[in-house]
Amino acid sequence: MLQTLTERLFDDSDRTALDPLALFEEWFALAQEAEPNDPHAMAVASVDADGMPDVRMVLLNGRDERGFAFFTNFDSTKGEQLVAQPKAAMVMHWKSLRRQVRMRGPVEVVTTAEADAYFASRPKGSQIASSASLQSRPLDSKMALLDRVSELATRIDDAEVPRPANWSGFRIVPTSIEFWKDGEFRLHDRVRFTRKARGDAWSSERLYP
Repeated sequence: MLQTLTERLFDDSDRTALDPLALFEEWFALAQEAEPNDPHAMAVASVDADGMPDVRMVLLNGRDERGFAFFTNFDSTKGEQLVAQPKAAMVMHWKSLRRQVRMRGPVEVVTTAEADAYFASRPKGSQIASSASLQSRPLDSKMALLDRVSELATRIDDAEVPRPANWSGFRIVPTSIEFWKDGEFRLHDRVRFTRKARGDAWSSERLYP
């Protein structure tokens, strides 16, 4: 019987090379079936000018052989931090599966075409909200935000919502991907894949829990 990629991952007798991106797809497919909400939710960490870390939940909304992309306002705190220090770490934890995937690597800005396509795919209400929000800036009251949204919605009416110039996406290009699976008595399984840069071959090693 053929083993799944996950079975091969944790089989110490199997020394053949595995593609961590293919492994991620196997795990993500399971999460989409098992997680009741947002299987694509992930925590993304960045650092400010003083090296102080920041972390927040975002949604994984693009992935391919180049890396893992999410979209945001570039004038937000995370946007400013990632532009200034284009490196990030992320983790996706699927409690229902008792598994998590961690990644680290440099960050690049997605293409204009990618940003346009994703923005166009969002509900119009979300497009308007993204355009109206001065993300991460002080807000006097919730009503002030709702007024901005209402004013913009009235002005746009039935027209298409243009993608704001400061709204785009970042792609994390992983140089490290770690797969973690819960084990009894905290004897968890951990395997980490590393590479120097995109396009390089991956190496892997099992880690103590």
